[in-house]
Amino acid sequence: MQITSRELAQVAAAETPRFDMYTGIHKAVRAVMADTLLALGRMDADDEEELADVSQRVLQLLGMCESHLAHENAFVHRAIEARAPGASDAIAHEHAEHRQAIAALASQVAAVQSAPARQRHAAALALYRALSLFVAGNLQHMHAEETAHNAVLWARYTDAELVAIHDELVGSIPPEEMMGFARWLVPFMNPLERFH
Repeated sequence: MQITSRELAQVAAAETPRFDMYTGIHKAVRAVMADTLLALGRMDADDEEELADVSQRVLQLLGMCESHLAHENAFVHRAIEARAPGASDAIAHEHAEHRQAIAALASQVAAVQSAPARQRHAAALALYRALSLFVAGNLQHMHAEETAHNAVLWARYTDAELVAIHDELVGSIPPEEMMGFARWLVPFMNPLERFH
């Protein structure tokens, strides 16, 4: 998705901070993506215990991404489409592509785990490179949501309405899943974000 200079100016010109349901969770997603990618990059593919641990971390990241997409689709995109039909089409298409990438990455994790020892390093490197591209695409994707989608939401919803949408979304998350998100959410918020 391309962000126009006009859209960026709208976000930058906001006189008072608006309720932003994207940035906090996206900081968490960025943190777990970075941590997981770094762990995969330094993994010793000959160490069975480390291979199992890092593989599990990659699968947890993929599960987190899948869940995050589902929540955005069910709550945020629904709200955008209710007042700006078509405004979330490009991102919705990217979400479908992300789901395909998540499935492909999960298959690559299984391939690394089952690879013969002599092929494991090459399989791990291929997974690392594929995950790198997935992370890169998601960083751009989240930026588009935080700028263009927030501009759409802020032009059409009050902060009270946005808080209600956010609270409904958060209320739909099972406690165990919420704990997985919270582990990455709270430590990466700045003091002002933790206060609110």
